[in-house]
Amino acid sequence: MKKIAFIGSSGGNLFKQGGNDIHGMMKEILLQTGAADMEISAVQYILASSSLDTAGPDSSAKLYTWKNGELYLEKEGTLSQINKAAVSIDEQIAEMIRAGEIDGVMFVSAEPDKINHQSFQAAIDTGLPLAGTGGSSVAKVQSMGGKVLSASGTTGTTNRTRAVAFTTAFAKEWNIRYQPVIGNTGAHAAEALQTNIWKRINFRGIMMTSLPAFIAMALCLAISQISVFSSLSDVFDTLVAAIPVVICAIAAKQVSGLDEVGVVAGIVAGVLSVDGGIIGGLVVGIAAGIFSYYISIFCFRHNIPGTTVNIAAGGLGGLAAGLIGMYLISPVTLWLGNLICDAINAAIGINPLLAGALAGVLIWPAIIGGVYHAAILPIVLLEMEEAGFSFLGAIDMTGLVMVSAGITLANVIFPKDKGQAAAALPGFLVNVCFGTFVEASYPFMFSSRIVFAGALLSAGVSGALVGLFDVRGTAYVPSVLAPAMANEGHGVQFLICMLVAATLAFVITSFANLREKGRKSVTSGS
Repeated sequence: MKKIAFIGSSGGNLFKQGGNDIHGMMKEILLQTGAADMEISAVQYILASSSLDTAGPDSSAKLYTWKNGELYLEKEGTLSQINKAAVSIDEQIAEMIRAGEIDGVMFVSAEPDKINHQSFQAAIDTGLPLAGTGGSSVAKVQSMGGKVLSASGTTGTTNRTRAVAFTTAFAKEWNIRYQPVIGNTGAHAAEALQTNIWKRINFRGIMMTSLPAFIAMALCLAISQISVFSSLSDVFDTLVAAIPVVICAIAAKQVSGLDEVGVVAGIVAGVLSVDGGIIGGLVVGIAAGIFSYYISIFCFRHNIPGTTVNIAAGGLGGLAAGLIGMYLISPVTLWLGNLICDAINAAIGINPLLAGALAGVLIWPAIIGGVYHAAILPIVLLEMEEAGFSFLGAIDMTGLVMVSAGITLANVIFPKDKGQAAAALPGFLVNVCFGTFVEASYPFMFSSRIVFAGALLSAGVSGALVGLFDVRGTAYVPSVLAPAMANEGHGVQFLICMLVAATLAFVITSFANLREKGRKSVTSGS
């Protein structure tokens, strides 16, 4: 196993690009070197309290070293004190290099003239390969005769891209098989393969992360209905146009695993293909993430500087996906999105009562079976993109949230056993105050057939009323605000639907609990 020394400082420009987070930086380096069968054996890193462009000799600073396989805070003090202490660590690393205990040196914003001079000189004398960033420090090392495999400025780089670039350079030098680990930082990240990019495509994750943008849009629409705030309708229109860009950026970041670079690629692609709606944003964002990932891998393998890697991955990847989205994908996805919304409206138009009842009954099996977030939530967001509110969003609020609230409230007031009230109360409060956590009712539903059937009945009845009253609403908002965010003129009807769902679920659950409690009393009495 090849042994690596990591030296340098938080630098000037680097401080604002990950240099102030030594723990995050080392996490990325350990992740990549571990994937290449390398290990960190020595560290000398000066972390200043601010950018070295503005820090003075009396500025506070810290010196980090490496002990027992982990980062170690060696000393705290003024910058001048830390610099003096760092020289002795530099001497120790130089001795390790000359003793053959180090095989390569990674460096960021180092100081070859003084603080890191002995390490660099030892590496040059022994012919060790080097990889680093920081324009001035790289140039000095090269002028000293250093064998710098990967050289780049700091601008535009991240902790991840620097770690990948360094490790790729060493792996190529030593003929070690190495696949960059991008987009996975868990315990088994080093085992990740290139094919994992396809496993990172998670529609549910993308949609759930994008949800706050839709809620902001719905809030603007609701407030704009008040005459004093009617001008917010323009804000609503702006948000509607921006939603595909939001989804595209999130999708590109998730799929590429390149953090900020992935976001940039997604924004570039999303702006170009904005006419494709949220389905277009989703598809184009995934494409942007894939392009960015493979462009970055290509660049790393050919020793292209980190700054250029980010520019190519974020700019070219986003541009390529965006142009494809603009001319090929957007027309198709726009048609598909309109088709789905038209199909829902057509079903409601044929028999609104039946459509609402079926949607209410089926939404519980959908969420229990794990289908909701993959199939129903995207449709809710499609409807909201078109009008600012949703038929299925209203079904969610009445059939799931309010039914769950009714079930949990019944277990607070009429619990079957001691302790159930305490367990049910938080679920009730979260459902009412935040419009989520319907899973709080699962234990009570799964332990009683009557409660489960009551949940389906309550959801079906409230769904039928939603269809009958032609209500449209929003999911994932506080229940007390939901009526105000319904389609214009239907706030009272939405409130009625919600109260019916909660009341019916409460009554049925209370009956089931009292019935079960009575049975237990009879059994214990006999």
